[in-house]
Amino acid sequence: MALQAAGRQSLVDTVVETLRAQLATGAWQVGTRIPPEHALAEQLQVGRNTVREAVRVLVHAGMLRSRQGEGTFVVSTADPAEVMRGIQRAGIRDVLELRIALEAEAARLAALRHEPADLERMRAALDAQAELEDTEGRPHTGSLELYADHDIAFHKAVVDAAHNTALTATYGWFSSSVREALVSALDDQAMPKIVHGDHRAVLDAIAHGDPDAAERATRALLEKPKRAVEALLAAD
Repeated sequence: MALQAAGRQSLVDTVVETLRAQLATGAWQVGTRIPPEHALAEQLQVGRNTVREAVRVLVHAGMLRSRQGEGTFVVSTADPAEVMRGIQRAGIRDVLELRIALEAEAARLAALRHEPADLERMRAALDAQAELEDTEGRPHTGSLELYADHDIAFHKAVVDAAHNTALTATYGWFSSSVREALVSALDDQAMPKIVHGDHRAVLDAIAHGDPDAAERATRALLEKPKRAVEALLAAD
């Protein structure tokens, strides 16, 4: 079986993708042994060390398994990590759909019932989050969890500003799922970054006492990641 030669400049990453593609198309069936290292190196026109590292990546991913003295065998033709990302994104979509329902109404009520302290909480959360962003508007390395906490703090402040105890209690129970989905989305480069202008639009509408604008701004803010998730799920 001839494999498409890997470009010399990309090395391990290219070989990983080439081998993953061969597995996905059924070139090697589950339970069968893949060609030995020297054969793959010759077919792909790369060094044996490059092939060895690529195979290790796929072993770690759960697609291959090495047996001492026997060779490397196919465990799965689908990358479990990609499957899990698909499941995770589906979960994020569910959370976003419920967030839209809860937060759009909360923002509407907040525009009618907010107090000055509520607006200060929203501003403080957005300011703290902005301090953790790099020049591209994404959280600095190592600050993802705290960045998510500030985002959740803003949205909880909006919900609390509705001054509806049942809504606050419901969102408080739901907020752990919101945070988990948010952290996953922030760690997914395929997902859009958080845009502060969208959050400021929600805050401004609430501050001006405009319930319709507050609801529209909230829906617009949350529809962006929902559409991104739907596009990624449709592409899988």
